[in-house]
Amino acid sequence: MEKATQVFWDRGYAGTSTDDLRNAMGIGRQSMYNAFGDKRQLYLEVLAKYQAKSVETHLRRLNEQPSAREGIRAMLKGLAVEDDRVRAMGCFGVGATGEFGITDPELSGMSANSRALLGERLVAKVREGQSAGDIAPHLDAERAAAFVILTMTGLQVAARAGANVQSMHAMADFAVDLLRVG
Repeated sequence: MEKATQVFWDRGYAGTSTDDLRNAMGIGRQSMYNAFGDKRQLYLEVLAKYQAKSVETHLRRLNEQPSAREGIRAMLKGLAVEDDRVRAMGCFGVGATGEFGITDPELSGMSANSRALLGERLVAKVREGQSAGDIAPHLDAERAAAFVILTMTGLQVAARAGANVQSMHAMADFAVDLLRVG
């Protein structure tokens, strides 16, 4: 599964052939079909696992920090992976959205569920920050959370386009500073 994830993440769905998957996974064609069904089913399975792990990682970074703003900062900066090759791959989930848009209801639903889970926690975190005096009280918590998710998407696309760690961190800091009081 991990090898299939890497191939799909790097090449996208359309750019990946069944032979690419078989070769990367080291299995025969029939074994692949018996274990995973067709290419689409394998794609859906690896994307679902990737998204679940990704959201879990984002939430962990968000919740580990002592303040709401620092949690958001840690989450955004965490997108700037030190390994140039890995960072340049961007986000598999964002890549899937870019490749399919809303043309595939099942994939759109998976993406929407991940965003909703992260969005709900971000709204709560913004409200916590507002109550603690860490985030400007005049901000609409839902819009602020949507802004953070939009910033995440932008950072992930920038990574895919070759952004370095320093520029990604600078943009993360800029976005987080927009949430501060005063």
